[in-house]
Amino acid sequence: MQITNLRVEKYMNNLLENRSLIFKEIEDYAKEIDFPIIGPLVGKLLNQYAHILKAERILELGSGFGYSAIWFSEGMDVQTEITCTDFEEHNEKLAQKNFEKAKTRTKINFKLGNALKILDELEGEFDIIFNDVEKEDYPEVFRKSIPKLKKGGVLITDNTLWYGKVARKRKKDYQSKGVREYNRLAFSDKRVISLILPLRDGLTISLKI
Repeated sequence: MQITNLRVEKYMNNLLENRSLIFKEIEDYAKEIDFPIIGPLVGKLLNQYAHILKAERILELGSGFGYSAIWFSEGMDVQTEITCTDFEEHNEKLAQKNFEKAKTRTKINFKLGNALKILDELEGEFDIIFNDVEKEDYPEVFRKSIPKLKKGGVLITDNTLWYGKVARKRKKDYQSKGVREYNRLAFSDKRVISLILPLRDGLTISLKI
């Protein structure tokens, strides 16, 4: 199920045609190998939040080959530190090449392994945590991420409308159940104010208060 109107989405994407060539290069590569990435509209949103919060510490849970990290770092100062996570060594190597091409000024650390285990091991608080791991792990990501956020920080989670499956009660596969439970937690936890943006495949944004 398409969440947004295709014509409207195409119009919005056309407004971002002046984005850096590195983004288009990664988008073309992702399309070629059928690898899911957040796309330019969500990327621009991430970049806005990084600037609004003047984020100094950003954590990505599920980084692929660096597309979202480059969006986070676009126009940010050298004091911003981004920690990327992924379990594929091949993705890390591609990401490092993409960071070099993008000439990122932010400090980027790439950690290989299970994102939840890495989250447990990291010390200190983050301004932004971006979640794009396996959907069945989403509820655990919420539970572990909120204590790691600064007050006023945001947890941003991708695919939270899950191709419209979350609205179909008969859809009881483990991924849909994971996303539904995540959204339930995000909207019932008093430590955060949450909303879902119906952008691309849905983004749940939770502000820690």
